[in-house]
Amino acid sequence: MRKKMLFVFNPTSGKSLIKNKLVDILDVFTKAGYEIEVYVTQKSLDATEIIARKGNQYDLVVCSGGDGTLNETVNGIMQFDEQERPCIAYIPAGTTCDFASSHKIPKNMVHAAEFIVKGRPHGVDVGQFADKYFDYVATFGAFTDIPYKTSRESKKLLGHSAYVLEGAKSLNKIKPYTVRVECEEFNFNGKLLVGMVSNSNQIAGFKGLNGKDSRLDDGEFEVLLLEYSKNPLDFIDMMKGLLQPSYKCPYIHRFKTKEIKFISKESIAWDIDGEFGGKYTEAVIKNHHQAMKLIK
Repeated sequence: MRKKMLFVFNPTSGKSLIKNKLVDILDVFTKAGYEIEVYVTQKSLDATEIIARKGNQYDLVVCSGGDGTLNETVNGIMQFDEQERPCIAYIPAGTTCDFASSHKIPKNMVHAAEFIVKGRPHGVDVGQFADKYFDYVATFGAFTDIPYKTSRESKKLLGHSAYVLEGAKSLNKIKPYTVRVECEEFNFNGKLLVGMVSNSNQIAGFKGLNGKDSRLDDGEFEVLLLEYSKNPLDFIDMMKGLLQPSYKCPYIHRFKTKEIKFISKESIAWDIDGEFGGKYTEAVIKNHHQAMKLIK
């Protein structure tokens, strides 16, 4: 009996490169014995809607697009009870593809398809933020977009210093948030520049923010908090601590946790898997241990 696959892809991700690879990708899946239904997303949340409606009718759900398309896929899968969730797989087609890098999924689309048919299921943690799910990061505050803004030419020429220079441009725009942070491992009440809760080895294209002991299936998040300082000279120390996790900076707090709460008087804008996630005065973030089966 042939295996059933739902293949959902975003035709506009990554400069629409999948359009030139689609036949080759489908050929790989067909030769591997899959009966394929293809769905082309038309609008935001399309992937979530189609997968939540019929995803449990398939042996495998494959999505292709950027981090946003993958996030929609995860949110669709999580609508089912754990025993009904199909395995998922990912063909990256975005620009940064943090999730693919963390899971060592090939960036070449056809190679990614071949990687899928040769792979096997692995349990991967899924984060929950309010009533939404995320696959690799929930974050707020300053500097979180620096890796996106720093040019490749600057990175090649200056290395880590390129990030420091890019961050310096944002100094006059920095806004600290007065936040209370509560979890079993750490409590904080004060001003933060950055709050980051992740399950990833790469964030915004930058590796190593969480140190070297990050695991994607251990039931815990890696948390990074960057405390505010009035002294502009402390910025250099902060950036060094961000870029070199082994460097001890008094303004940087790193720890692991299964659940964490952020409380503030003003609404804070959160970024979820690279997309705007809404504004909140209270955010509870939970880890669902190995809630998703990823083929890799």
